[in-house]
Amino acid sequence: MIGRQEELTRLLELAGVTSPTTAEPPPGTRIALLAGEPGIGKTRLTRELIRRLPATATVLVGEAEPGSLGRPFELLLSALDGRPDVDAEELEALTDSGRPQIERLRIGLRLISRLVGPPEPGSRGPDAGAAGPTVVVFEDLHWADSESIALFERIADLDGDRLLVGTYRPAEVIRRNPVAGLLDRLERRHEVYHVQLERWTCEETSAYLAAVIGRPPPYRAAMALHTRTGGNPFFLEELLRGVTDDDIEELCERPLPWSLAETLRRQVEDLEPAHQRLVEAAAVLGNRVPFDLLAAVTGLSEGELIGGLRELVRQGVLTETGEDEFAFRHALVREAIEERLLGRERRRLHEAALDALLAMSRDADARRGGPGQTGRGPDWALLAKHARGAGRYADLLRAAREGSDAYLAMGSAFQALQLAETGLEEDPGDRTLLRNAARAAWLAGLSDDADAYAVRWLSAAGDRADESVAALTLRIRLAAERGDERALTELSGLLVKFIDQLTDPGAGLARAQAGAILAYSARVRDRDDEALHWADRTVEMVDALAGSNGSASPADLEAVRLAALLEKGRVLLDRVATLDVGRALLSEVATRAEAAEEWLVAATALNNLVHTPPVNGVREIALLLERMRAAAERSGSQRLAVAAYYQGRARLCMQKGNLAAAIDAIERGRAHDLGYRRSETRSDFHGVFLAGLRLEAGDLAGAQQVTDEIADVPGLKISLPGLRFHLACRRHDLLRARELLPDVVAVVRSSGGGYGEFLHDLVTAATVAPLPTDEISKLIDGIDGPGVEPSYRRLVLGQLAEASGDVGGALEHYLAAGEATDLPPAPSGTAHVGAARMLLAQGRLDEARRHADRAAELLARWSGWRVAELDAVRHRLAGRTEPDRCGPKLTAREREVARLVAEGLTNAELAQRLFISPRTAAVHVSNILRKLAVSSRTDVARALSELD
Repeated sequence: MIGRQEELTRLLELAGVTSPTTAEPPPGTRIALLAGEPGIGKTRLTRELIRRLPATATVLVGEAEPGSLGRPFELLLSALDGRPDVDAEELEALTDSGRPQIERLRIGLRLISRLVGPPEPGSRGPDAGAAGPTVVVFEDLHWADSESIALFERIADLDGDRLLVGTYRPAEVIRRNPVAGLLDRLERRHEVYHVQLERWTCEETSAYLAAVIGRPPPYRAAMALHTRTGGNPFFLEELLRGVTDDDIEELCERPLPWSLAETLRRQVEDLEPAHQRLVEAAAVLGNRVPFDLLAAVTGLSEGELIGGLRELVRQGVLTETGEDEFAFRHALVREAIEERLLGRERRRLHEAALDALLAMSRDADARRGGPGQTGRGPDWALLAKHARGAGRYADLLRAAREGSDAYLAMGSAFQALQLAETGLEEDPGDRTLLRNAARAAWLAGLSDDADAYAVRWLSAAGDRADESVAALTLRIRLAAERGDERALTELSGLLVKFIDQLTDPGAGLARAQAGAILAYSARVRDRDDEALHWADRTVEMVDALAGSNGSASPADLEAVRLAALLEKGRVLLDRVATLDVGRALLSEVATRAEAAEEWLVAATALNNLVHTPPVNGVREIALLLERMRAAAERSGSQRLAVAAYYQGRARLCMQKGNLAAAIDAIERGRAHDLGYRRSETRSDFHGVFLAGLRLEAGDLAGAQQVTDEIADVPGLKISLPGLRFHLACRRHDLLRARELLPDVVAVVRSSGGGYGEFLHDLVTAATVAPLPTDEISKLIDGIDGPGVEPSYRRLVLGQLAEASGDVGGALEHYLAAGEATDLPPAPSGTAHVGAARMLLAQGRLDEARRHADRAAELLARWSGWRVAELDAVRHRLAGRTEPDRCGPKLTAREREVARLVAEGLTNAELAQRLFISPRTAAVHVSNILRKLAVSSRTDVARALSELD
């Protein structure tokens, strides 16, 4: 623990092991992330933390290993190994690859909640929960499978009081590593304690040497050893293993190993030959070695193997990590030992391991009733590793093909991609592997890789019409998602020419599949009539195929039919006149797709339904959103399972009238989306939405920042001019607003018209600027389209009438909009505020108060310009021209923020002081300015003084 006391003390505080002079940790889950290079002391620090916990503590420790992608939930399984309090049936369900991935995730969370969750009220016995501190440690996140990463993130959201610790090597966190996005997401969503462990200084190296030899070491010896080891504690610890006071200086004189590998190889040189052979076999098998596999590879009897393992554990080479499972004390030990083997030795051991795994797989199939039956399947990644090591490339390709198929089917896209790429290294033209790699990369969000594989897949397809169409389909989707309209048009034209050449009667299914994706392409390019044409034509082709005795299976035909109906429903949903028809069609598509296990179609349909006005209240949106997420996770789509899910959460919060929660949801989604760059083409799935919400909150600087960040993102041809126009109007920059107005109208007209929320936002901004009413009328005429709901249209006409001085006309429109049932709380509240203003102008005070009270209910959890308008009306109703200092009370948190604002702190400084995000700080400041009825931060101190 030399040089680690500060970090250890902080971890103990976070775990709740506090001294009388330290404060209690905050309630809920505290998160600590330990980062550092191999051998720097991450594991040692966590072990020391656990050692110092009281006996009443509950501890759960899981360790990942290199290549653990073949074992989903590796970290949890590692933590549960050998625990008698784990339900065997649940553990079997967790490892059952036949179960949906989302179900297995929930089982894992349930297991963790039972082991380290809070006790139920009045509960007793072993399942009553933790009585003392609770610590969950997941080590080596850089090697963890994506399921373990998702589980780690979900643990942070569980109820209860605990410390969650993760360790990782920063150098191994690359963009295609599942942990890459986790780090930034946690930082945005939670307060995270970061520990970056550095190498020892000369003084710390000297302190360690003093502890070893019992006295201060010679200066030259300390300097020499520090230089040779680079201050890496593990290097130094291994080098000095067994060294005494007498030979410390001699050690400095003799040649020293210049790499950790050499140091570690020396550690096993003194082992007996039989033990050396045993540790070499274990090194080839992996960091975690099952007893049965080691026995099969070495050919040792059970007694001989137990004796050898006991000695290796005693020597500190191996540790027992669970029942009948062993691991190297450090992963680098295994690597160093494996590297020293001759190639022929490694091949022999790999071949023995492969044969043993294949035999185990056959036995498991026999017990389950044959291949393809439910239950835990083969460890395809491990099979591929040993097949490659053994030079048995047929077995490698089989494992890569079948394994990537299996991982895709269970929604493990990243694992499928890695396994497919392993196979492609041996056979770059394998169509199955190219297909799986392309699809897996797309689902994982690696669009550049996906397109590269799709190009190769298309080239390898040759005269296979079905594969050519499938490859072009994927390329079209990728072009649409990155906003490349030129590529989208070219690829769609190529597909049309391709299907015109498909005259073979057996190519009917391929033609239908092409029709479905052409409907998608047309819709994305705002060619709605063309999209409806292709959708209907596709359904006709599917019906014709179903009525014939062709080779297309009913499942394939249903998949194509659902894909076409999905696009038709999405077009109908975007038009107010056909909204109900589109909603009903998409609801049917979602239900049928779930039944057919077409999870991507189901998730897409449900995602569209989430963003439409609810028929049965916000509970309907919440249920649709969870269905969407479950289907998306089963499909493996990161875009829908995470990014789109957070947009849905934001929409749900908006339907509940909670602006701060909506901003938080979209920021969390954006943090995940931008956690690491997946593509060379810039994308920002949430930027426009977030900028709009910041405009709602009155955070013009924040909205400008996001708008600048997405300025070069393709595919935002409508949104960017609208945001810029809105900002110019809010800043009363009439010259800039008039300059942008033609662009806004032009881009909206080119897409067939806008939608109600967009129209209302821009008209509101135009009246604030203020633009003349004739220009506002042009704006309305230019943006109004088939997607504008009548309720929004009445609200906008009310705003225009009010700007024109037509009190009676404005009141009529505001009242009609306020009575509408399809407006969310915020615009509905604005309609009631407008009605109250018009009633005030007519002297009808009692009616105005009723509308103001209704608006207050609708805007109770909102902020920004809408609430400022409401406050102005209520001040007038109260007969005051000065702000009402007796208005809404500040919460304790708001008062704390207000005092810091009064001291002159910026939003960034507030965020740093209070451990919140700058955006959350901005929302707090906006609420404070509104409640204190002041217009600037400099007035906050005076207002606080008056309140006090």
